[in-house]
Amino acid sequence: MFPLLIIIVIALIYIYITRNYDYWSKRNIKHDPPIPLFGNHFRNVFGIKSIAELSTELYRKYNNEKVIGYYCGSTPLLIVKDLDIIRNIMTVDFAYFYPRGLGRDPKHEPLHNNLFHSNGDTWKLLRQRLTPAFTTAKLKKMYPLVVKCAEKLQVAAEGIAARGGECDVRELMARFTTDFIGACGFGIEMDSINTEHSLFRELGKKIFTRSWRNIILIAMWDLLPEIRRLLFVDDHTIEDKITEIVQKIREHRNYKPSERNDFIDLLLELEAKGKIVGESIEKSNPDGTLVQIEMEMDLKCIVAQVFIFFAAGFETSSSATSYCLHELAFYPEIQEKIQMEIDEKLNKYDNKLCYDAIAEMSYLHMAFKESLRKFPSLGVLNRTCARRYKIPELDVTIDPGVKIVIPVQAIQMDEKYFDNPNEFRPERFSPDEEKKLNQYMYLPFGRGPRACIGTRLGEMQSLAGLAAVLHKFTVEPSHKTQRDLKVNHWMNVVQGVVGGIPLKLTLRKNLNKKE
Repeated sequence: MFPLLIIIVIALIYIYITRNYDYWSKRNIKHDPPIPLFGNHFRNVFGIKSIAELSTELYRKYNNEKVIGYYCGSTPLLIVKDLDIIRNIMTVDFAYFYPRGLGRDPKHEPLHNNLFHSNGDTWKLLRQRLTPAFTTAKLKKMYPLVVKCAEKLQVAAEGIAARGGECDVRELMARFTTDFIGACGFGIEMDSINTEHSLFRELGKKIFTRSWRNIILIAMWDLLPEIRRLLFVDDHTIEDKITEIVQKIREHRNYKPSERNDFIDLLLELEAKGKIVGESIEKSNPDGTLVQIEMEMDLKCIVAQVFIFFAAGFETSSSATSYCLHELAFYPEIQEKIQMEIDEKLNKYDNKLCYDAIAEMSYLHMAFKESLRKFPSLGVLNRTCARRYKIPELDVTIDPGVKIVIPVQAIQMDEKYFDNPNEFRPERFSPDEEKKLNQYMYLPFGRGPRACIGTRLGEMQSLAGLAAVLHKFTVEPSHKTQRDLKVNHWMNVVQGVVGGIPLKLTLRKNLNKKE
């Protein structure tokens, strides 16, 4: 009797965990066969392939399909290849796909109550209130802080060049980005560039270093939706540290905006305005009108926005700038052309890294865009279906809760859209060529209402850092440099590399004569 009971229990468990595994076959959507418990997510759970790598692999395997089915545990997930369907999901039919679906329970993990991770009405109100913080006028006011960080970057690079020039540019640009965020975000001069173990640099490492505890909990979160309420992943030491920093700055500024024009000032302005009020994206009245909603911009909410400003700005910009330098090291003729442009524009503005000088460096901007094409900081974009939706191009209906993955890396490296995609060619993004691009072929910052709110700030900071380095130095491969970087398989939101990006910095010849 007992063995029979065990068999029955095992059979019931098997039936339960495989209950959705006919979801895509019912809809005639091609997919790899799922395995019990893991679905198609086994290699991701065990750090064999990141979600960007898996989606790229399937994108190429199912070459003629517009979409590909996938199972994250028992949850159906749809990898979308077709640009028209992507446009509908991200923009035209956004009301069906407003959740990003990456966040967890903000009641227990308050750092996830931020603009990137939040969904529904919380996201809508935050976006409504924070958008005015990123106007061109406000970014220009921040720019003197950017210039100070860029000048310190040059001093640090001079020290590296004097010691032979060997360095990890991923670490160098991470320190520059950390300094920038400290100055523009927190109003703190932290000098991470010249301090190997600065508090904020260590905080940045901690945010993006996954412990085995977190790896296991996130895997359980993905595979077992039934027990998510019991799983809390966030490390509260990060939350406590950022809260302590924010509280001290607020007290120092007497809870009012200062004259620094940094991100904390902007949040203090928003806090002073009181409750955020707007129309719901999730609820409507019986007569069809939208429900009025509100939320408080309290300390916890401010801390969550500061967290994402630090985390997203730090990791994406340092990844993008260091990868751009890596590519330029292997294309010296392109690098020289950029350096000539930098010389010309800075000479026009008394050799000062001002906002207008950087804005006129069009070829540098083209090269930066091309590096983001080859290695976007976010290898995939995520959405979740909020209510039943019929995909008109396929005559297929999907249900609420179905996850959507837009394989940015795969699309941007598809020879159907970019000829010879492995070649680094900034001219792809010349004004004339860029007009020819379908805007959904190039998605490093997303599109539609959930596109990155800090795109211009990130570009401004990144271009300033690149200009500061390339104005005085040439980057070359070192004896440690690998042409093809090794991707960190454990990183699923922001892409990373293993072993850094070793290059060699050499002082430019005849630099003094040019200046």
